[in-house]
Amino acid sequence: MKIQAIIPTAGIGARLKTGLPKPLVELCGKPLCAHTLEAFERSPVIDSIVLVGHADQLFELGNIVKQYQLKKVTKIVAGGETRCESVSKGLAVLDADADIVVVHDGARPLVSLETINDAVALCREAEAVVVAVPVKATIKRVNQKDLSVEETLEREGLWEIQTPQVFKKDILIKAHAQKQEGVPTDDAMMVERLGVRVKVLSGDYRNIKITTQEDLTVAEAFCRLRKI
Repeated sequence: MKIQAIIPTAGIGARLKTGLPKPLVELCGKPLCAHTLEAFERSPVIDSIVLVGHADQLFELGNIVKQYQLKKVTKIVAGGETRCESVSKGLAVLDADADIVVVHDGARPLVSLETINDAVALCREAEAVVVAVPVKATIKRVNQKDLSVEETLEREGLWEIQTPQVFKKDILIKAHAQKQEGVPTDDAMMVERLGVRVKVLSGDYRNIKITTQEDLTVAEAFCRLRKI
């Protein structure tokens, strides 16, 4: 089976307030996207990587690929205005003989090798797999007009969805080809609308998505612990 990864990393990182595009923001002395790409470079189950970036950042991304000798990155393409569009751009350039597609946020730099490998292994048996962790906090549904609590949700059965998300290629292509209402929050949501059963793999709470300065601070702490 040929397994290819799509890494969307076209975000501009406005909420990080660093003055740099998010993929180029440094984490422990290395660009965020380099951490992410190195994890997939090391994985023995990943054959190649399609890196999807902002049109204005393709040159810088290419330099990062060269600097860190990321030989599995075979294509760098411009993304769209939304994450969904960026993944679609990646799908369009996959190899014709690819069987499984792994989609992972470029802004999740601390994904473990074990998580990548286990998610792919599960997708060999299933049609779609998402990595997730059980929700630990109390979650309440809030009225958006007056900010009053409408309901406290039962925590059991609630999971926070992460990436990687892994799919049989034909299923993901079909999901992206369907006209969607609203903006899908992840690829699994699109696949679910096809009636496909999505399996959940228990993930890692350290596999956080970098969105704010606080996230970057937490990620730096996790990164340092890895090196101890």
